[in-house]
Amino acid sequence: MSIEEPGASEAAGPQSGYRTDAVAADAAAAPDGTAVRLAGRVVLWRRMGGLIFGHLQDRSGRVQVSLSKTDLGADVIKEWSRAVKIGDFIGIAGSLYTTRRGERTVAISEMTVLNRTVRALPDKWQGLSNVEARYRRRYLDLLVNSESRERFQTRTKIISRIRRFLDDNDFLEVETPMLQEAASGAAARPFITKHNALGEDFYLRISPETYLKRIVVGAYDRVYELGRNFRNEGMDSSHLQEFTMLEWYAAYWDYRDNMAFVRELILAVLDDVLGARSVTYEGVKLDFGADWPEIDYRAEVARRTGIDLTVIRDLPTLRGRVAELGLDVGTSPSYAGLVDLLYKKTVRPDLIQPCFLVHHPAELVPLARRSDADPTALDMFQVVVNGVEVVKAYSELVDPAEQRQRLEEQAALREAGDDETMMLEEDFIEAMEYGMPPMSGLGLGIDRFVALLTDAPTLRDVVLFPTMRGAHKDQLATPEEDD
Repeated sequence: MSIEEPGASEAAGPQSGYRTDAVAADAAAAPDGTAVRLAGRVVLWRRMGGLIFGHLQDRSGRVQVSLSKTDLGADVIKEWSRAVKIGDFIGIAGSLYTTRRGERTVAISEMTVLNRTVRALPDKWQGLSNVEARYRRRYLDLLVNSESRERFQTRTKIISRIRRFLDDNDFLEVETPMLQEAASGAAARPFITKHNALGEDFYLRISPETYLKRIVVGAYDRVYELGRNFRNEGMDSSHLQEFTMLEWYAAYWDYRDNMAFVRELILAVLDDVLGARSVTYEGVKLDFGADWPEIDYRAEVARRTGIDLTVIRDLPTLRGRVAELGLDVGTSPSYAGLVDLLYKKTVRPDLIQPCFLVHHPAELVPLARRSDADPTALDMFQVVVNGVEVVKAYSELVDPAEQRQRLEEQAALREAGDDETMMLEEDFIEAMEYGMPPMSGLGLGIDRFVALLTDAPTLRDVVLFPTMRGAHKDQLATPEEDD
């Protein structure tokens, strides 16, 4: 028996390391009598007569540990019952046994305090009942809430499976700039930042789209990027200003190829990560394994509002019809913006089961290819689930002359006051002029996808450190107050 004297670690300071040969989950599954060396945080420490029982937590979970008066003597048990506090890190060696209640336990024969906590850990239900505090101090949320730990482990598994699926289908993972000279690739208000060395303003990217397309011009037929985007817009349960997006581009595909491919990817993730093709989100069963119906964007708007977007193609007329309906859709400065708001208020909230939304008005996306069958519509689709857009994809516009014209129209709208329109990138147009193959691209919102699959009510629950207002608005109790 080699038990370090209480107080010795304070004199020596935090230990530099501790060699282990198992984790808590392994120890709990091993046969009685198995010798193990573990290290972790003490999350329970309680004296019960001649025994001390504790719970040790590491990356794999928790395991019960014990110290016995029979082995150590009454004085040592008394000292150690007081010397170790919840939150301390310890290293232990011992052998496994099963208690009379059937709980797998490590009988400690060697113990070292590796580092001590200065602050008392919060009680699960009291100290972190404030939701804002859980987001600001995610490390404590992870420590005391197994649901949070499991959710973020699931997030990692989802992303890993997505990468493997794309790699297996001959896609190449790449990286594109986060600091960009123009905000393009999406309809969003950008963040602006100062580059001191260059003495210029740059935009945090709202999308990697135009740079990924440049890479396709450079002979990589299939590319993808998993990374952060930044959009200076409103924050709610399904929007964050900093979020993770997956985008890919495949030469010689059209949007129909992407419809089949993304469904195959989503089902692969569900099969391999969750083991089921349906999930329950806030009490609603979402069945991804059933057929995903195709819903015509303009036909559905017409069915619900009586507004035929194939006929009404100008802003003043549309604004008048919307006013007649008494709908509050704001004061959008562009036809595309008003159409989008109309759809979001009248159609999208009722699209619950997974579906493909197709045949969007041509004005909505200046980077998408118009349909040969109907130039007033786009070769485009969205995957909508539970009233939220999870995927947007289309056949790409590859004609540089038409692309320039569309982006010049966006620039005119920006000058008229629409600050969510795309900017013209001369370098992007030049890349297109060297020849761009026909292709289809797709964007999948990782945070929204994970939230749906893990029943998270807000995107903040699936992002480790979401941006918050006022870093010191809430305070946890100090150790003295907690006592």
